[in-house]
Amino acid sequence: MFGLGLPEIIVILVLVLIVFGVGKLPEIGSGLGKAIRGFKKGMSEPNEVDVTSKKNPSEDKKS
Repeated sequence: MFGLGLPEIIVILVLVLIVFGVGKLPEIGSGLGKAIRGFKKGMSEPNEVDVTSKKNPSEDKKS
């Protein structure tokens, strides 16, 4: 996992706990989960096709 061992992960988690506090961790987790779900949804959906008609530049010159 990116060359991180257990001691490095523990240090990172402790720093996150100190910086954000216990109360913010659920909000951070839910926000991260929503972001990951949105990314996966965006990657799995097919590309949308633009069906709006394009204005012909020559039509603007006539008026």
